[in-house]
Amino acid sequence: MTTPSALTRPTGVPLARRLVARLVFIAAVLLSFLPPRRIRAVLEAVRHGAAPASAAQAKSARDAMCAVSLLCAGPRGCLPRSLGTALLCRLGGTWPTWCTGVGKVPPFMAHAWVEIDGRLVGEGVPDDYFNRLLTVPPVRRATR
Repeated sequence: MTTPSALTRPTGVPLARRLVARLVFIAAVLLSFLPPRRIRAVLEAVRHGAAPASAAQAKSARDAMCAVSLLCAGPRGCLPRSLGTALLCRLGGTWPTWCTGVGKVPPFMAHAWVEIDGRLVGEGVPDDYFNRLLTVPPVRRATR
């Protein structure tokens, strides 16, 4: 059985944002070729000094990545899309929680995404749809 699908690309992303997203896309694709432990190390280094992202900021970054790349807009582009979303948020001074994991129900499905306070951003599935295997959350600042 096949299911019809069509890629939808977000519209209304400003030109300057799309240009930055294209540069971030290149970095995200290069980063996606690294082993998971190296990806995690890079993301942990990059996230320092960033404030936690809001859902709107993460959604805006995700939309920008999907607007500039069919790979990111497609179902097989989850890793560069999630990496690009996190990096684009970082350029704005914020950081979402970057995650990789697997689906809880068969068939086996590995996936990467970003989330805010445990809520998946733009994935269209319930928040508990995936088991998280690797996460890079924002650094919480100590309160005095």
